[in-house]
Amino acid sequence: MKFLQRERAALDKALPGLDAELAAHPFADLESAGGPGLAAFTETGGSALLVPAEHGGYGADLLTAVRVQRAIGSRSPSLAVATTMHHFSVASLVEAAAHTSGLEWMLLAAIAKDRLLLASGFAEGRTGQGILAPNLTARVEGEKVWLSGSKKPCSLAHSMNLLTASVALPGPDGTPQLAIALIPAEAPGLSVRPFWGSPILAGAESDEVVLEDVEVPAELLVRTDVTDDGRLDHLQTVGFVWFELLMTASYLGAASALVERTLANTRVDAAVRAEAATTLEAAALAVEGLAASTEPIGQDTLASALICRYAAQDAINRVLALSVEALGGMAFISSGDIAYLHSACRALAFHPPSRARMAAPLVDALAGEPLRIP
Repeated sequence: MKFLQRERAALDKALPGLDAELAAHPFADLESAGGPGLAAFTETGGSALLVPAEHGGYGADLLTAVRVQRAIGSRSPSLAVATTMHHFSVASLVEAAAHTSGLEWMLLAAIAKDRLLLASGFAEGRTGQGILAPNLTARVEGEKVWLSGSKKPCSLAHSMNLLTASVALPGPDGTPQLAIALIPAEAPGLSVRPFWGSPILAGAESDEVVLEDVEVPAELLVRTDVTDDGRLDHLQTVGFVWFELLMTASYLGAASALVERTLANTRVDAAVRAEAATTLEAAALAVEGLAASTEPIGQDTLASALICRYAAQDAINRVLALSVEALGGMAFISSGDIAYLHSACRALAFHPPSRARMAAPLVDALAGEPLRIP
């Protein structure tokens, strides 16, 4: 059982050539803004990973996708984080296409054929704001909708072909309900501004996307049953399960890059190397176990995904402490990779919803109450 062998085999099968291409580039280049990672991802068909085979994609299941993201994260954390946001949007579209009579299937076919990248404009990165809270305001006149506002940070800001964003629209009884808007990157009124000031995860292209009275065609609006009480409907539940597990796998991949360096250093005590590897593998196996479940995805699945994610955060923090200390000061100062991976892995805690926000909802869910995302 070679470390990361299963994950890299899954990546080679799904996206042939991508792992070798990433491995051929210096780590620092892949993590830099404008690096070669996203181009390699699209050229090898990565944008169609989750698109069903009948629409021209690979049709990866959740377990395969988790393994692919961990493998990518071990080569380039920036690429794994950025593409998770794309996959989150695609997974939601796949679920919508399966349960509605809209035109989502046509968009899925276009994603596969034209290798389109989707950015996510959900309320990520704002301290104290829930994941469902829309960033954008809508102006509605009959069937026409115009959006204004901004999303920062927004991964894939420069490479996206479409922006997917949450917006509150009046429901049948006038109650604000969540809708998902799909906005072409070239739409009049959409622009990108510099925002990301850190060198950590700079390759994810997480700048600010600004919308100034951007018109969204009715056929590019997917309405949900989510109201402002924060209770998730099925489409959003499925999307967020994929988001939590794929993002967790991406950061497990980043931590795996550090463990891989630790395992290769024979001067590090075997007991330390074993503890670092087994701690990380245990977290990865928990994620894979949930991803492999054949039970229909529901609120219980989302609660389990959040539990896996928070347990993985703790495991990653333990692995960081073990590996950085064991590799020693000379390894830390002779290359920027160790310090970079240490910082990058910590960013999992910044993705919504935070452990603090979900403490009470998870306690309620474990007591049998419906799960709410505050």
